[in-house]
Amino acid sequence: MRILLFLATNLAVILVASVTLSLLGVDSYLAQNGINYGSLLAFAAVFGFAGAFISLFMSKFIAKKTTGARLIESPRTPAERWLVDTVAELAQKAGIGMPEVAIFPASQSNAFATGWNRNASLVAVSEGLLQRFSKDEIRAVVGHEIGHVANGDMVTLTLIQGVVNTFVIFAARVIGSVVDRVVFRNEQGHGPGFWIVSIVAEIVLGILASTIVFWFSRRREFRADIAGAQLAGRSAMISALGRLRQESELPDQMPDNLQAFGINRGARGGLSALFMTHPPLEDRIEALTQANLG
Repeated sequence: MRILLFLATNLAVILVASVTLSLLGVDSYLAQNGINYGSLLAFAAVFGFAGAFISLFMSKFIAKKTTGARLIESPRTPAERWLVDTVAELAQKAGIGMPEVAIFPASQSNAFATGWNRNASLVAVSEGLLQRFSKDEIRAVVGHEIGHVANGDMVTLTLIQGVVNTFVIFAARVIGSVVDRVVFRNEQGHGPGFWIVSIVAEIVLGILASTIVFWFSRRREFRADIAGAQLAGRSAMISALGRLRQESELPDQMPDNLQAFGINRGARGGLSALFMTHPPLEDRIEALTQANLG
C-alpha cells in the first residue's frame, strides 16, 4: 500500500498542478507562442519531480493515517520493549538512524517501512505478526524492512517516479495538442479538446507508466530479503517468508486498501502481475536460498 499510496498521491499532485497551471494560463501561453518542446520538457520535469518529492515527504504521514499505526513512544509491554530494542539493534547494525517504531491493527501478518531518508524513517509491524511469529522471524521481518531504508529504496523510487512523471506530463500535452489540432481543427491556442484529452492522457499514461515503478518495487524486495538475511540470519529470513507464504494461501484478512502494504503479498499471474508490488513468495525464498550473502 505504501507504493500504491505513493503513486496515488503523486498522480493527484500532478493532476492538481496541471489544472492549476491551466487556470493560470501557462498552457495557453505555450500554445499562443507555438509549443516549444524544450520549454515543455523543462516544465514537465519541474512539476513531475515536484509531485514525486511531495509524495516522498508525505509518505510517513500518509502511511500512519491510512493504517492507523500507533507509535511506540513509551513501551507498554515487554513485547513492545523487545520490538523497540530489536529495531534499534538492527538499525545500528545497518548504519541508519533510529526509526520510529509502530504497530498497526491488522490480523494478517505484515510489516512496512517508509520515510524520506535513512535517518528519518518509520518501521511498523502488524498485531497479527507480533502474535503469531517467533522472535527470530519477527527479527528477520524487521531486518527486511530496515534493509529497504538502508538501501534508499524510497529515494530511488522517487527519482524513478520523477522521470515517469516527466514523460507523462510531456506526452499528455503533446497528445492533447495533436488531437486538438487534427481532430477538433483548432489552429489557434488551445480549445476544450486539449484540456480533456490531456487530463485523460495523463491518467492513462500514468497507469501504464506505473508498471516501471512496480517492476522496481518487485526488484527491491529481493534486495531487502538479502538485507534481512544479513542482519538476522538466512534461516530466520527464509522461515519468515515461508510462514508468510502459508498465510498468503488463507483468505485475506486485511482490508483491500492495505493489501499491497509491506512484506506479505499473495501471488498473481497474467497481466495483473505487471501491477504487483511484490514478487511471488516462492520466488523470493528460492532466490534467498541461492543468494551469496557476502
